[in-house]
Amino acid sequence: MGKDLCDRFPIAREVFAEADTVLGFPLSRLCFEGPLEDLTLTVNTQPALLTASWALARVLSTEFQLTPAWAAGHSLGEFSALVAAGALAFADALMVVRERGRAMQTAVAPGVGGMAAVMGLELDELTKVCQDAAQGQVVSPANLNGGGQIVIAGHREAVERAGSLAQQRGAKRVVPLAVSAPFHCALMAPAADRLRDVLEPVEVSALACPVVSNVEARPNSEAQRVKDLLVRQVVSPVRWQESVEMLAGTGCRAAIEVGPGRVLCGLVRRITREIRCVPGDDFGAIQSLSEAQ
Repeated sequence: MGKDLCDRFPIAREVFAEADTVLGFPLSRLCFEGPLEDLTLTVNTQPALLTASWALARVLSTEFQLTPAWAAGHSLGEFSALVAAGALAFADALMVVRERGRAMQTAVAPGVGGMAAVMGLELDELTKVCQDAAQGQVVSPANLNGGGQIVIAGHREAVERAGSLAQQRGAKRVVPLAVSAPFHCALMAPAADRLRDVLEPVEVSALACPVVSNVEARPNSEAQRVKDLLVRQVVSPVRWQESVEMLAGTGCRAAIEVGPGRVLCGLVRRITREIRCVPGDDFGAIQSLSEAQ
């Protein structure tokens, strides 16, 4: 992850080198060489994704002279968006997300929680399904991804009950997810408390562009609200569909997926045709966007 970018652009290598220094271990080697089972541990995945995203953001700004009019991120990506907007220093964000990952990993014992993607059921109906399936446990919508896909999270048994009930009530498909913890639900409350403490001494600077928060699905430009929104995000659903629809409504017509993979571009396409989403590894398309400015 990130190796091709670093092979091509010196500024990306500088970002990964900074991450190695800040974290005190060779994150770059883990990203480039693995092993995969270590990279996919949440405590490592979160700083790795942030680093790869910031490396690409630096390439976009220095090599292609592209700067965002808005920024938005899905879950952890909100930290990347805040770094891109100048609200958080990269080094500070690295340390915060490292601890965020550790706190989320330990908030729920292994095997206790679960997540599942539900396709083809409206939010109101799925919310009712979760309420009926809870039976004293936690299960709720966690990622409102758009395109008919909503991810639920909570106690493993409650997620399984909700998945079965969702299919009985018309869901087209339910897919259990291989995750290390049940993110963005009430079970993450200990992680939210820990994140609040970790963020307390961190300086938040003025935002160079608005950042769409996962919690509110609307742009925030107030530095003093950033920490609270990040803490609330840990236990709240990611309102991605509403975020993309809001951006389309403001006049956004082009977006670049700043990070590894093309998942967000796929979600954007399913939500709206108003926004052209360009994957971060499509440098031909990125060059066209730069020339069109």
